[in-house]
Amino acid sequence: MPARGEVGASSNYFARLGLFAWLSLAQLVHRPSHSRHAEAARRYARHSLFLIAGIGAAIIVLMYALDATEISWMPPRGTAWLWPIRILTDFGKSAYVLWLLAAMLFVVAIVFPLARGTARAVLIGSGSRILFIFFAVLLPVLMGEIIKDIVGRGRPFVGGQANAFNFSHFAGTEAYASFPSGHATTAFALAFAVAAVWPHLRAVMLVYAVMIGASRLVLLAHHPSDVLAGALVGVIGAMLVRYWFAARHLAFTIRRDGAIEPLAGPSLGHLKRVARNAFAP
Repeated sequence: MPARGEVGASSNYFARLGLFAWLSLAQLVHRPSHSRHAEAARRYARHSLFLIAGIGAAIIVLMYALDATEISWMPPRGTAWLWPIRILTDFGKSAYVLWLLAAMLFVVAIVFPLARGTARAVLIGSGSRILFIFFAVLLPVLMGEIIKDIVGRGRPFVGGQANAFNFSHFAGTEAYASFPSGHATTAFALAFAVAAVWPHLRAVMLVYAVMIGASRLVLLAHHPSDVLAGALVGVIGAMLVRYWFAARHLAFTIRRDGAIEPLAGPSLGHLKRVARNAFAP
């Protein structure tokens, strides 16, 4: 039978864990608290319109000028030497990315009730950033899935010939789920989110996103316009989540001109010390 002190400590742990989860949810859903959220909203709307207009025009050009031709440049599906590309492309799979981020959030949640003082502040800062990245990927992925079903564009290998205008709206099948590319959506959303939190990683994340997008072309899973559309959905969705967090002063702050920038976050050294202390005997 467990001792009374052990039962009390266990109940206290779960009470703190529940409080942490409740406060985190409450912060996400309450009304914007940042005094400059209106400026940030206008800036987001302006940048989104520019991106949609510019990239939207490029998508149309690609559909007419390149999509059908590009298919003939790629190696046949099932080519043996493409196995490294097949491994690479999985790093842009939304399920893998989201489950990894969810696991990281779970670790923060179970460690938080054990932390005190500075360690607790570090975990709150880390958790808010991981939560931002999670939603910055999840929202665009959901948006992309809705668009896929509505558009119903056939993948490059569907139909037996190079046809960039093979559509079956609301088909709801994998064969007609080419536009936009889900992997590109995930990769560019993740790249934008990570770079938004840690700007020094911008170049690395851009290379990652471009490689994932290119892998979808080489594997004949998507047309070039699908990949560009996925990048657009990923960035627009991640930008919206960044605004949502900044308007509530979570992980970001807003400058006078409406530009959003990350708050100073915990260092890797802080995180290591928190993990070591939390799991120490």
